[in-house]
Amino acid sequence: MGSHIGVRLVDVVKRFGDVIAVDRINLDVHDGEFFSLLGPSGCGKTTTLRMIGGFEEPTSGLIELDGKDVTWLPPYRRNVNTVFQSYALFPHLSIFENVAFGLRRKKVGDAEIRRRVTEMLALVELAGFERRKPTQLSGGQAQRVALARALINRPAVLLLDEPLGALDLKLRKQMQLELKRIQQEVGITFIYVTHDQEEAMTMSDRIAVMNRGHYEQLADPETLYERPATRFVAGFLGISNLLRGTIVEKAERYAAVRLSGDAVVRLPVAAVNGTSGVEVGVRPEKIRLFGTETPAPEGFNILSGTIRDASYLGVSTQYVVETSTGGRMTVYEQNVERTLHGSLYRPGEDVQLAWSPDHSFAVAPSVAESADEE
Repeated sequence: MGSHIGVRLVDVVKRFGDVIAVDRINLDVHDGEFFSLLGPSGCGKTTTLRMIGGFEEPTSGLIELDGKDVTWLPPYRRNVNTVFQSYALFPHLSIFENVAFGLRRKKVGDAEIRRRVTEMLALVELAGFERRKPTQLSGGQAQRVALARALINRPAVLLLDEPLGALDLKLRKQMQLELKRIQQEVGITFIYVTHDQEEAMTMSDRIAVMNRGHYEQLADPETLYERPATRFVAGFLGISNLLRGTIVEKAERYAAVRLSGDAVVRLPVAAVNGTSGVEVGVRPEKIRLFGTETPAPEGFNILSGTIRDASYLGVSTQYVVETSTGGRMTVYEQNVERTLHGSLYRPGEDVQLAWSPDHSFAVAPSVAESADEE
């Protein structure tokens, strides 16, 4: 048997009036896992988190923590703590007393409180801050105090609702690594809500990519990026070039897809399901550009195109290329590669786009895909 299930949701639905915020979600989160719910605002991720914490009651369905049904239990009767974006520290209490708060309510002895608070502040790298007040802290420090205060109760699960939302970019990046380190040290299950795909990718063991009340795909970051299952996932995690076509052949390893304009590209046959119409995807950094006179690599997918735009981004250059299929494709070229052909391609230049068939994936349309999303 695999790892133990820490949190389980079975057919959980949440309605607010006529609006279905969470639409029959089924989810298993393993013990000790860093699990993220990722998606745009209004996709149901925060509502899902609030139901796990007991702040919202589901309309129907079952929520289990450590195998116990907690669907109707209030937050204080669940072995769960939550860290919100607002931190909600007590301004009149010292940092020590803020962190000790949960233990004092449980009537833990003074010596034990001192030991555990000291231990927690060391974990979040705030040793020596015991006597300060919350107003004397930076945003990143306040965030870490809120984390220490939640973790000191040794919850089975820690819920985090966009906790880094208020921090500036550089601090967010630092805190992402901090949070991951802390989670690994304490070994507690973290369930993290964010709309920031890079944040989810940086920290998570697995991610559920949510859209319209349920998740479109649940996998580890690498799988979601390399093999997104739906158009929505492909577009939400990074940039994807999607090419519409028809499957014309399936061989042992690769399937061939004819695009408009008669170009044919190949992709792993495992990536294609039953239908003949398909959208083939390829990430911008997987594509190589070649001049029209250079022979492109053997066995690669090749499209011809014309550079429409070139933006120098430092590490890489982003090209927008109008292809022979009538669509536009985005290509990232690492600037270190530029030594191969000397200079940037200029708008108006004709090029060849080449990529390995193994770097192609196929996507299904997204849930409830409607005309307004096209």
